[in-house]
Amino acid sequence: MKLTIRQATSSDLDRLMDIFDAARNFMQSTGNTHQWINGYPQRELIAQEIAAKHCYVCLNEQEVPVGTFCFIEGPDPTYAYIEDGKWLDEAPYWVIHRLASDGSCHGIFEACIEWCAQRTPNLRIDTHADNKVMQHLVEKSGFTRCGIIYIANGTPRIAYQRHQAS
Repeated sequence: MKLTIRQATSSDLDRLMDIFDAARNFMQSTGNTHQWINGYPQRELIAQEIAAKHCYVCLNEQEVPVGTFCFIEGPDPTYAYIEDGKWLDEAPYWVIHRLASDGSCHGIFEACIEWCAQRTPNLRIDTHADNKVMQHLVEKSGFTRCGIIYIANGTPRIAYQRHQAS
């Protein structure tokens, strides 16, 4: 299946919230019961990400949104402190946040990573310790586990970096 990626618009917001609902349900079903709780990410946050031009949509061949992610230029304040390891380097980087799929097709993670890597050689991403599916995908895509960071609410996340030689 050929996926395309474009910047999200405010008209995508309802569909994006449906995608996040599907992703939350998938995480719950695979043992990840502590990430994306209490309705996270909230509609207001995603609306802000769209307005800031950080939010992107993955479209299937019928141009229906089936996935989403935020792609944000660093530095990310939650990445300033890392424990139990270190970053590969301190070069400028971009961060992938809130990557989600509605589960209707495969390849959304790979399409996202490929699209992001075409824009910068230095990527960072993090995930919850319970999110074994995401950890597997991230490691399979050439990211190196660098340590533990803490997100804004104080909870830990496993942090990864991939820096391709340009």
